[in-house]
Amino acid sequence: MIYPIVAIGDVVLKKKAEDISLPSADLPTLILDMFETMYHARGVGLAAPQIGLGIRLFVIDSSAFEDEEEKGVKKAFINPVIEEEWGEEWAYEEGCLSIPGVRADVVRPSTIRIRYTDEKGVVQTEVFEGLTARVIQHEYDHIEGVLFVDHLSGLKKRLLKGKLINISKGICDVAYRMKFPLKK
Repeated sequence: MIYPIVAIGDVVLKKKAEDISLPSADLPTLILDMFETMYHARGVGLAAPQIGLGIRLFVIDSSAFEDEEEKGVKKAFINPVIEEEWGEEWAYEEGCLSIPGVRADVVRPSTIRIRYTDEKGVVQTEVFEGLTARVIQHEYDHIEGVLFVDHLSGLKKRLLKGKLINISKGICDVAYRMKFPLKK
């Protein structure tokens, strides 16, 4: 099932998500649906709040960034906690399915250690770096109620304000189904 993507302005995107009670019989289907929704929208990550669910779950597939130095990762992260971030901070242009047509440089540390429950119900702790770490940090922000535009300077936010309001009203060009919090 392909879910509509929730647009900026919806309160679910600004709330800290709740832990998922495990085991959950519905979780495997939800994870498959989230991957299907992400691929349909041509994304590399999708967090549950982006489909209107205030739970601590996100999926990623960073294989689009795979090269000789970095292998792509396809995973679901259930109840994740970033335990540590370190390394060189670097800027990279990010975008978001909930904020179509907006891209901006965001500075993040290069390496993270994250603890999460995998799809089999096993608690894992892993270290990720590079673009995969960035995708995880971006999606993790979503379950913390943070959007990538929240990392921008005050000036950049003011410059984008009109565009962000228009997106929340559904005034945007997008090739996937969205749910807009405000009426045109």
